[in-house]
Formats: sequence, structure tokens, C-alpha cells
Amino acid sequence: MNLMGLFRSPQNELEKGGKQLKNPQEEQHEITMTCPKCGTQTPVSELWDDLNVCRCGYHFRMTARQRISFLADDDTFTELDADMTSHDILEFPNYENKLKSARLATREKEAVVCGTAKVMGEDCAVFCMDPHFMMGSMGTVVGEKITRLFEYATEHRLSVIGFTAAGGARMQEGILSLMQMAKTSGAVRLHSDAGLFYLTVLTDPTTGGVTASFAMDGDVIMAEPDAMVGFAGARVIEQTIRKKLPEGFQRAEFLLEHGFIDLITPRSRQREVIARLLRLHNEGKQDACVQQADAGETKEAEA
Repeated sequence: MNLMGLFRSPQNELEKGGKQLKNPQEEQHEITMTCPKCGTQTPVSELWDDLNVCRCGYHFRMTARQRISFLADDDTFTELDADMTSHDILEFPNYENKLKSARLATREKEAVVCGTAKVMGEDCAVFCMDPHFMMGSMGTVVGEKITRLFEYATEHRLSVIGFTAAGGARMQEGILSLMQMAKTSGAVRLHSDAGLFYLTVLTDPTTGGVTASFAMDGDVIMAEPDAMVGFAGARVIEQTIRKKLPEGFQRAEFLLEHGFIDLITPRSRQREVIARLLRLHNEGKQDACVQQADAGETKEAEA
């Protein structure tokens, strides 16, 4: 046996322990995504560098964790109620299997991730819905997690940033799912009554019971470009009213033009805009605290 080969000097970067160099064949086999708007095939790594936005401006859907990683300052996100999971309360056929499949596919326990974070130094509570978990549908656990987040934000005087992405209420949980519309809206109202700020970011798609509740309850309602936002599907509406709907009826641009939302912000600018809105509110909150303190001191002096 010739042992000399075991002691030869490194011949390439891999043998030196460094980064493996890609050859042209490997680059050709990199996973790509096809843009449904322009048809361009883009490597996944390149898309991620651009926040999952195609060069033509099409915004691909993101997971909840991807949104949090792009929004929150490094090492500032703390998850709340991470262990809550849905159960087949009504013994709906095949629901348990669908839940298991969704958990395996997304590595999430539910269709929303909630927690606290900093955005460019500004404290906030945040929830991100995941369209990959049963289309982001709102069941009892999704509603409960969002309600608890608003209650936590109210107690700790935090603004809430919410990224919505949902196919609506979760039909497998029946009326229990529909009840979450009232419950979450009630929690939003208490948060608002406490003088706190709530920003919703509507992403594609935001529909059904989510649109009819907390998605449209924000003090400021932002949307991503070309996001589909609505309650019932366009075909259902047309069949009901027996009229042809306008072009782009349920797209963000149409909603902005007709006053249903406040602004459309591309993903590349969302972090900056969100931080600015948080900063404006936090400064206003501090001014209000100073005024209350001054008023208290004046009363004590008069007494």
C-alpha cells in the first residue's frame, strides 16, 4: 500500500478546509423559481438576497420566519406562545392528517408566529401569518395567539405590527373558527382604547374572516404591491350580484385608489417605513406621558 498519497499537499480549496468552489454544472442545477408575472427563472439564493422579490417587482410569498428575520433587528425576536397547537375538536374528517402534513411541511406548529422584537431599535409586538400552513387559515389557536399578543402588548404598552396572509377562517373548526373574528377584534379594540398603535401589513393573499376582522382594524393599513385582499372570491361575488367586477377589483392598487388602505410599500422599504411609524408613535407616547406628569405636578402644587 502506497502511503505517500496520504501526506500530499492540498490540491484545492476543499482539501484546505475552505469553501467548496462551484463548478458550472452545479450552478446549472441550482433550484430556481419561475415568476408567474414575467416568466423569469431566478435562483432561489438570488431571490432570497432580494427579499423574495423578482426583478420585475413580483413579490413571492414568504414564510412567517422569513418575514421576522427580514423585519426584526438581529437577536431581538422573542417568541410568545410557541407551543400552542390545534386539535381536531369537531372530529372533522381528515383534519388531523392535514394538521400533521402542515406541521411537517412548514416546521411550524400553527399558521401564525407571535412575539416581541425591535425594528431599527424600536420596540414592538409582532405577528406573522404563514400562507404555507393550511393557507394561513384562522382556527381557534391562531385567534387565541393573536388575542394573547394584543393583550400582552396592551399590558406592556407596545405597538403591534401584524403581517396578514390567510385564506380566511378554518372550515374544519366550524363556528369555533368564526368566533375568532369577534375575539381578535375585541382585543384590538382594547389595545386601541389604551392609546396604542397597530399597523397591519396585508400580503398576498389576505381574504375571508381575517379580512373581516383584525386585518382591517389597523390604525394604519399597509399592503404589498399587487396583494390580493378581499372577503369572498371574485366569482362568488359576480354570481351573487350578477355583474362583472372591475379589473383588479381585489388588488392592493384598487383598494388604495378607493380608500380601503393607506399605502402600498414594496418589501425593500417596509422595514424603514415601519420603523419610522413606530418612532413617530413612540415619540408621541413619550410626549403624552410628560404632559400627564406635568398635569399631575400642577394639581399637587395647587392643592
